[in-house]
Amino acid sequence: MTVSRRDQILQVAARLFAERGYHSVGMDDIGAAVGISGPALYKHFRGKEAMLTELLVDISEQLLARGELRASIEDPTQALSALIEGQVEFALRHPDLITLHDHALNQVPTAERHRIRRVQRAYVELWVEVAMKAHPNRLDDREARAAVHAAFGLINSTPHTLRTPQRILAPMLTRMTLAALAAATA
Repeated sequence: MTVSRRDQILQVAARLFAERGYHSVGMDDIGAAVGISGPALYKHFRGKEAMLTELLVDISEQLLARGELRASIEDPTQALSALIEGQVEFALRHPDLITLHDHALNQVPTAERHRIRRVQRAYVELWVEVAMKAHPNRLDDREARAAVHAAFGLINSTPHTLRTPQRILAPMLTRMTLAALAAATA
C-alpha cells in the first residue's frame, strides 16, 4: 500500500512534533524531512497548526469508529478484550500521536479541540458501557469510568516503553489491562 504525499507529510510532522516539541518545529523542518521546501508544504496544508489539527481529529475519529465495531461484538467480555487489543495496537503503532495529544492538544484551535474532546468522550463512554456489561453488578458508572481512564493510562504509557519488542509488549499490555479492569470490580 502506497502512502500518499499528504499522509507522508503528516507522519513526518507527527514524528517531529513528538520528538522536538510542536513549537520547536517549523514548516522548513517538516519540508526538509520529506524532501521538499517548507513553502511547498502550503500546497497540502495551511500551516503546521492545520497538520496538528488533522492528525488529532483524524486519529480520534478513527479510534471511535474502530471502537464502535469492536464494542458491537455480542459477548461483552470479548468486546472488552477487542477494545483493549485495538487500543494496544494503536498505542504501539502510533506513539507519536499519543505524545502529541499529551503535549500539543492545546495548540489546536478551540472549535476543533472541542470536537476532539467530544469524540474522545464518546470513545470513553463506549468503553464504560462495555466494561459495565462485561462486569455486571460489579461496577457503577463512576467506577467504570475511573477504571477505563486508568486502563488508557496503562496502555498509553507505551511511548515510554518502546524499547521492549512489540511481540512481548502487546500481549503483556493486553493481559495487564484486562487484569486491571477485573481488579476494579473486586
